[in-house]
Amino acid sequence: MNEHVDAAALATAPAGNPASNTAAPAGEAARNPLLAALGERVRNLRAQRGLTRKAVAIAADVSERHLANLEYGIGNASILVLQQVAGALHCSLAELVGDVTTSSPEWLLIRELLENRSEADLRRVRVAVGELLGTASVDPARHRRIALVGLRGAGKSTLGQMLADDLDLPFVELSRDIEKLAGCSVREIHDLYGTNAYRRYERRALEETIQIYSEVVIATPGGIVSDPATFNELLAHCTTVWLQAAPEEHMGRVAAQGDTRPMAASKEAMEDLRRILNGRAAFYSKADLSVDTSGKTLAQSFQALRAVARQSMGLGA
Repeated sequence: MNEHVDAAALATAPAGNPASNTAAPAGEAARNPLLAALGERVRNLRAQRGLTRKAVAIAADVSERHLANLEYGIGNASILVLQQVAGALHCSLAELVGDVTTSSPEWLLIRELLENRSEADLRRVRVAVGELLGTASVDPARHRRIALVGLRGAGKSTLGQMLADDLDLPFVELSRDIEKLAGCSVREIHDLYGTNAYRRYERRALEETIQIYSEVVIATPGGIVSDPATFNELLAHCTTVWLQAAPEEHMGRVAAQGDTRPMAASKEAMEDLRRILNGRAAFYSKADLSVDTSGKTLAQSFQALRAVARQSMGLGA
């Protein structure tokens, strides 16, 4: 059998016939809260499905003793055992470990409706839900706020300033506003306060920009898509444009700017950049518009951006 259970958990397992171990261990009060919550979910799921511990143990190919330890919160089972238990309980691994979308029957029913849907279907659902809940964009100024998204080196700052000058609109580089709010550099925010603090400053800077300007061009930080709440705010109040480029061009532009940050100096920098781009591309693609600057001069990239921005704003060429 696949019994990948921590040795310490086995050492504290109740003695005797595994099938008769129905009383919680004496040390239950000292259980790890995470393992205790996991065990409670396993018990609840087993009860909901009307399955005995023996039946689940057989279906999961683990011993009843291991399953009992898991349910009591003392069985530090491997991810493989949890996957087997989830299969035996006919649920997802996410439901077993406590993903928020499994926290209630309504969440589960919604998940079932959305499962295996295409990206286009999910986008329509997201928009419809926003309208239903009153969080969808009804901002009449949305088409007059142009927000540029993309990785470092995409040209957001340079092209954003050029576009703002062309449209005679204010230009906001959100990273600078974040630094003003925090009173220190972006790197110092991360070093001193951590990523969560940076995300709070980022959200606040965006909200203030939206409140102050009904017409503006915004250059956003590359990682703004990492916080769904902030990205939703951006999508709701701005016309977003993804400035795309090949990884090699991103890296070349960053290096040309004299960037000496760790990623640019790392031997694995290109692989890191590819990984980041691959991880964020699905979010960047939610932008209203996109402009591929790969292989283009600055002038060509600006003309392409200018064309899509003016068309979106209902302006002539």
